[in-house]
Amino acid sequence: MFPLYDENPNVHPPYAVMVIIGINIFVWFVVQGFGSDPALAKSMCQFALIPGDLLSNVVPGTNMPVSQTLACQLDGQGDAKTLFSSMFMHGGWFHIIGNMWFLWVFGDNVEDIMGPVRFVLFYLLCGLAAAAAQIATNPESLVPMVGASGAIGGVMGAYALLYPKTRVHTLIFLGFFVTTFAVPAFVMLGYWFALQLLQGVPAIGRSGGGTAFWAHIGGFVAGLAFVLLFRDQRLMAQHSAAPKRSAPKERWF
Repeated sequence: MFPLYDENPNVHPPYAVMVIIGINIFVWFVVQGFGSDPALAKSMCQFALIPGDLLSNVVPGTNMPVSQTLACQLDGQGDAKTLFSSMFMHGGWFHIIGNMWFLWVFGDNVEDIMGPVRFVLFYLLCGLAAAAAQIATNPESLVPMVGASGAIGGVMGAYALLYPKTRVHTLIFLGFFVTTFAVPAFVMLGYWFALQLLQGVPAIGRSGGGTAFWAHIGGFVAGLAFVLLFRDQRLMAQHSAAPKRSAPKERWF
């Protein structure tokens, strides 16, 4: 299931979501050089979160390859700022496009009941919780951790709790057929969370690279908890009174 859009209205423009997306795109273009080396490799050395280095579980001077020709030399001292900088880094075009699209689909309505300032704090806290969950599964890992998906997982967790019955129009592939189909948010997001668990449990303690499933899980669970602290009752009342979006019929391509 790939979300296309939901039927949730907006009361206020999602300024915080747009700023966060803008920062991610700026970093991708300016710092990471559109994903090309050596800019991408250097960004991994400087701004990615490396659990083993952050927790001083690595021998100083250890080389960690980040491309075919470049490697990071770790000092074993770590840098706490990578807990934040890694949230705005990505490993490839599909990585950043997918993350930003999920944030756009689900983030606007979560911001709508928090306000932009609270939403930014909520987003960052979910990102930190996501990083902590991933680090806990393998604290000695030397695999660079980058991406906004942990923080966005928190946004998705908040959405699932706030709007479980809202219809989300998704793109579904059935063999040679492609269709759009609307499902309740708790079905689409519950399906996503179940996939993270199914793939995350076998990955515990594994040192290879790949998707940070436990960052997704940690972010989602944090979103479920933190939304109760960050929601604004006045904004929730305004959102509930807004008219729903019209929904077109499902169609086949």
